[in-house]
Amino acid sequence: MSAHDSEEVRRHMDRLAADGIDVVRVTYPDLIGTDRARDVLLEELPRACEHGLAFCRAVYHTSPQGDVVPVSDGLDAGLPDICVRPDLDTLVPLPWEPGVAACLGEVVDPATGAPAPESPRDLLRSVLARCAEHGLRPVVGPELEYFLCEPDPSGGWRRYAPDPGVVYTAGLRADPDNHLLRTLRHVRDLKVGALSGNHEFDGGQIEINLVHSDAVSAADRSFRFKAAIKELARKEGRLATFMAKPFNDAGGSGFHLHLSCDDEEGRNTFDDPSGAYGLSATARHAVAGVLAHAPALAALLNPTVNSYKRFGPDTLAPWLIDWGLDNRSAMVRIPPERGTGARLELRLGDASANPYLAIAATTAAALLGVLAGEEPPAPLEGYGYDTARSAVLPQTLPAALDALEADTALTDLLGKGFTTSFLSYKRDEVERFHRHVTDWEFTEYAYHL
Repeated sequence: MSAHDSEEVRRHMDRLAADGIDVVRVTYPDLIGTDRARDVLLEELPRACEHGLAFCRAVYHTSPQGDVVPVSDGLDAGLPDICVRPDLDTLVPLPWEPGVAACLGEVVDPATGAPAPESPRDLLRSVLARCAEHGLRPVVGPELEYFLCEPDPSGGWRRYAPDPGVVYTAGLRADPDNHLLRTLRHVRDLKVGALSGNHEFDGGQIEINLVHSDAVSAADRSFRFKAAIKELARKEGRLATFMAKPFNDAGGSGFHLHLSCDDEEGRNTFDDPSGAYGLSATARHAVAGVLAHAPALAALLNPTVNSYKRFGPDTLAPWLIDWGLDNRSAMVRIPPERGTGARLELRLGDASANPYLAIAATTAAALLGVLAGEEPPAPLEGYGYDTARSAVLPQTLPAALDALEADTALTDLLGKGFTTSFLSYKRDEVERFHRHVTDWEFTEYAYHL
């Protein structure tokens, strides 16, 4: 829809007013996938659509602690604007916020009218355009886990319902306050394609699965889902975190991506009953591409200092660069379905990843594999985590960032403007972490030294 189509805007306004809605929340993802937003009174919606909403471009360069990182074209350019226009085709009422509907925003540079280089949604679109040039339309199914926390009377946060041994359960035994039921119904009404939910492996950990769809829709829905989960937890006086590993005595939260590619007629290009493992050459080449670019992918799918504390042997989180047939100890798992369900599952990502960047990077690596036409090595058999059989993933964020910078094939596909900004932003994060005195250091050294 054109931002200047006044008749279309008026039709949306009439429908919203009839539903008792008088505020539109316009949201978009920043570089780390956090939602940035502005509430617009309904009567001001035409103005917002025509002129856009001005935000400082440094929103992409602002750390979680509110520091503006010196990324090119931010501070050095005098903190210029970006322009955000409501995408009214994505309007949906917020089930938990009476009188409010939300939509995504389209982000452009007001000086050029082009997308901002850091815009995650536009980065994904650019990768998908390259896929389309080769007749491929990626289809993605997201799986996200999170920890629900409640206030600790002694200060800070503790896990909600921390009882052990309740993996793959639902009901009051694992969820005494029915958080999951309330949340599942709300995200259903938010129309993010929620399928089902259950208590996950660790105490206080929950997973809600989303339907598969085209890649942009999958990223949009994952982004809105994460924002909704955090908002709903706040309404309960709790904290929902998609941090990779928030507790020392528990595992981490993953962001698994199921990926296949349709052709221009909508046929799954990954299926081939006569191919090796029942997979087409396209699927095998895609697997090879993901394996080849895995060290660089880690920077985008495991994007925090904390992410690498989730890795390790016997964690069911990837540690090695390998693949297997229906093998959950492999980084790339090929689920048993074939036909329309033929796909790969990348288990590398953790829940802190920006959905747009995770899907863009995974899709880009798969495309590079298809273009290279190489076969993957023999699949993993049995339980994994044997360093004699497979290479080890980067074990720190600095190592992953170095791998991303060195992978010129992948960064050329993602774009120099985005890559430069992302690397600068994340290396500043690493530097700030190394300067910060942690609780562990005080406990380890203060008494004895």
